[in-house]
Amino acid sequence: MTASYSAKAGLLLATVMITGGAVAAPAAATPSAPDHAEVQRALDSAVAGGAPGMVAEVRDRRGRWFGSAGVSDTETGQKRRPYERFRIGSATKAFTATVILRLAAEDKLSLDDTVEEWLPGLVQGNGYDGREITVRQLLNHTSGIFNYGNDPEFFAKGVGAAWFEHRYDTYTPEQLVRIGLATPPPFKPGEAFLYSNTNYFLAALIVEKATGRTFAQELTRTVLRPLGLTGTSLPGTDPKIDGPHPAHYSTLFSADATPKIYDATEMDQSFAWAAGGIISTTGDLQRFFGALLGGRLLPADQQREMFTTVPTTGPVPWIPDTRYGLGVFSQKLPCGVTVWGNAGATYGSWTYAMGSRDGEHLLTSQLNGDWSGLSVFTDVLSAEFCPTASR
Repeated sequence: MTASYSAKAGLLLATVMITGGAVAAPAAATPSAPDHAEVQRALDSAVAGGAPGMVAEVRDRRGRWFGSAGVSDTETGQKRRPYERFRIGSATKAFTATVILRLAAEDKLSLDDTVEEWLPGLVQGNGYDGREITVRQLLNHTSGIFNYGNDPEFFAKGVGAAWFEHRYDTYTPEQLVRIGLATPPPFKPGEAFLYSNTNYFLAALIVEKATGRTFAQELTRTVLRPLGLTGTSLPGTDPKIDGPHPAHYSTLFSADATPKIYDATEMDQSFAWAAGGIISTTGDLQRFFGALLGGRLLPADQQREMFTTVPTTGPVPWIPDTRYGLGVFSQKLPCGVTVWGNAGATYGSWTYAMGSRDGEHLLTSQLNGDWSGLSVFTDVLSAEFCPTASR
């Protein structure tokens, strides 16, 4: 989600489109879709365990279903709704990788191009050499480039009271890349896996260099507009979430046993940008990942590249039982079933969007608090995808 996968609860899921108009009617509200009682129980359990609110939308051969538990706003008691917009954290990386792969299909760039070819001189020194790092290695996190979000000085600005002092700070991509490069690489390119938002900032800068347009413009051209994702946006420096949305509740990385909870909805997420800054809805995520997994967004060659995975073992632990492709990952659930997609976390919002490899069975879920941990999502995914006697 926003800072790093390992910074919070052991694994923080990632730090993070231009709004095309009013949000379409929620795809989840189909009266013919049957109940998913086990998923609903998992949502209820997450809220009973302390989460403010959680939603899940399912699409399968039987139709669409939307379930919710808890509230969008703890002060007003407003219930969670299917068309709410929320920050999706590192699920953004699937969008960014898709933009790169679409450009590769258009022969605007190659996955074997080096960083130095597109961004001469930017990745040099302190053990780094952009001539040895490819675009593919940026996307599958095998470049060895340090995650700027784990820089101690930078991370401290987002903890506790410091967050309120810096919530409207604006960063340029180059600033954050330089923060990442200030720490030497732990290994040579291609030798291991190290989850790093810096990789995706570099990838987006390459998009801009290759096209002469902003990353947001290319995101709109290649993904948002073709799919009609009207509830999805990359707000840049705009700190607000337009349209109906849940409050995003955060402990601001407090180490207290009973931390105080704050409303962290409003913030400048230029610190997350192409690595974790997108805002979306469960319905839009269903449409995007359905098209992506189903092979309707990328030609066959690029589709194979995206879903060619590497182990996520490395110098910093990542999500257990996963393998990472290009902006997507696979996860083996406790029952042995493997699902595909991406996930993300940022202040006050955790999101999971996973499905079957063919995209015919999908679940998108969001929790508007950041202290429950990954287990609640494992429970929801298992409730939907693991075989039971009733299925």
